[in-house]
Amino acid sequence: MLEIYIDGASAGNPGPSGAGVFIKGNGIVERYSIPLGIMTNHEAEYHALIKGLEICIEKGYKTVSFRTDSELVNRAVEKEFAKNKDYAPLLEKALALADQLELFFMKWIPGSENKTADELARYAIRKNSGAKS
Repeated sequence: MLEIYIDGASAGNPGPSGAGVFIKGNGIVERYSIPLGIMTNHEAEYHALIKGLEICIEKGYKTVSFRTDSELVNRAVEKEFAKNKDYAPLLEKALALADQLELFFMKWIPGSENKTADELARYAIRKNSGAKS
């Protein structure tokens, strides 16, 4: 089973944002740093989940365990419900993508265990055009 560490970050709220996706397991180690444009930190967290799921589907990874330090996203996925209506379409998209996998788990971890994904997300912020580093 692959472990997928995800994180979203924003420089400002809203501000230039990025997603970090770190995949490891079964001899695989992959790092993705994805600029997201201008959005809030919570939106960036959801987009990190979506990007991670899209990467898994594209690569044919069927059995995955996602790790996030976002309690908001973890709770929404667990309950299949987003309290904030603005996040509902993002959650729906993530759940639809997760349904395409054979086995999908999501686990909350403390930020101290998610440093690689955090660094990737922060690097992605700097990759946004016009963002200050």
